[in-house]
Amino acid sequence: MKKELMNYEAILKVTRATMLSRDPEEVALLTVESVKRALHAKGCALLLFNRKTDELEIAASFGLSEEYLSKGPISSMRSIAGSLKDGPVAITDVTDDPRIQYPEEARKEGISSILSVPIIVGENPIGALRVYSSEPWEATLEDVNLVQALGQIAGMGWELARLYKGLKSSIEILKRNREPKALKLSK
Repeated sequence: MKKELMNYEAILKVTRATMLSRDPEEVALLTVESVKRALHAKGCALLLFNRKTDELEIAASFGLSEEYLSKGPISSMRSIAGSLKDGPVAITDVTDDPRIQYPEEARKEGISSILSVPIIVGENPIGALRVYSSEPWEATLEDVNLVQALGQIAGMGWELARLYKGLKSSIEILKRNREPKALKLSK
């Protein structure tokens, strides 16, 4: 019952922020923090798809080190690529899965498992919400549904901000509103 309550609280918190804020980065930060806390995960990151470079760029993170976040470009073609087009992907062992682009960096960060869900606006994937666990973790359907719901709410926030600002793509919000470093919260 306590887990369900935390899940509902996370959904309410992110939904409220999405409706009240015109700042998509604030919504993204609240989303990754809420997911991390609700699932008792090591960390969480919201990544946006840059169609020009075919890379995923970090919009917000919580619980991950600056060293891990700056490990290198995240290829949408190599890094858990299936989660952008085929739906949620759960990787229970990052050291033994070819879909992990940086397995050594994940090991050094203390990451054991990753759940990646696409963020889709309309019919187009705009990014992914990823949950990182320090222990081997087999995400339940309830876990996946929570992450998908929060990812979709955050995606709506980015889309509303994009429309409000008159931009062509969600990634432009990152380019306009910040220095090259990703916005992040610590543990």
